[in-house]
Amino acid sequence: MADLDLQPKLIVGEGWADFALLDSGHGRKLEQYGPHRFVRPEPQAMWTPRNSDWRADAEFVPGSDEDGGGRWQFDRPLPREGWELGWNDVRFTASCTPFRHLGFFPDMAPVWDWMGERLAGKPDAQTLNLFGYTGVGTLALSEYGPVTHVDASKKSVAQARANAQLSGMTDRPVRWIVDDAAKFTAREVRRGRRYDGIILDPPKFGRGPDGEVWRLEESLPGLINDCAQLLDADSRFLFLTVYAVRMSSLAIAGLLAEALKDLPGTIEHGDLCIREQGEGGRHLPTAIFARWKS
Repeated sequence: MADLDLQPKLIVGEGWADFALLDSGHGRKLEQYGPHRFVRPEPQAMWTPRNSDWRADAEFVPGSDEDGGGRWQFDRPLPREGWELGWNDVRFTASCTPFRHLGFFPDMAPVWDWMGERLAGKPDAQTLNLFGYTGVGTLALSEYGPVTHVDASKKSVAQARANAQLSGMTDRPVRWIVDDAAKFTAREVRRGRRYDGIILDPPKFGRGPDGEVWRLEESLPGLINDCAQLLDADSRFLFLTVYAVRMSSLAIAGLLAEALKDLPGTIEHGDLCIREQGEGGRHLPTAIFARWKS
């Protein structure tokens, strides 16, 4: 039976050559993405900014309600088709999306490192990436073996394929699948499939390619139960991240503990965060997580 560690953990992301959290405060954050700087909303940055100079190429101004919306305001012209960035050996295109993101989630970098460590030494490790978005994590994990990348958005999967080409990784063993994550996972259970690792990064709300409705609080328990059936005692991990919800990491850890009660190992939970650049940089929380490791 997997043991639930009640002590919260902190997974800290640091900047690298193509990304940095420069400053944060007053509900916003200032970031560097390659040659460009951006200001985006960040409700958890309740403190005062360290610097007064927040000149940026663009700022995302949120809508009037807490459920989303908003628009970019540009102070300088940006490449219409985006611009190339890199993380380790993975190359990808960043761009200003309508959802305030820039094409990848930099706070996931230490998570990709952790998953690579868990898979190291296991030949041809099979990984399932649900809600795989633009494929940066998928390409990072493909170093260790076949990856099944699932996302309901044709546009996101097309961008993931383009990132594979940009990275010179089109020969990697990746299955690119446009599908509803819950329906796909249920079919994998019926097929008797198993995986060495599963990563889930579900949205608060979403729709599948055939109009399927995803609501996190209602849909997540069933999906986790199906994921548990795709793992066994020889599997290495399940990693779940949750953004922008009023929910405790202990709550989603309890969900994993119930679903994975028949497996050995440990369940941990806590916060993802990114540390500001420079001496005395503060830690800005970005998401909660729960993970099982064998």
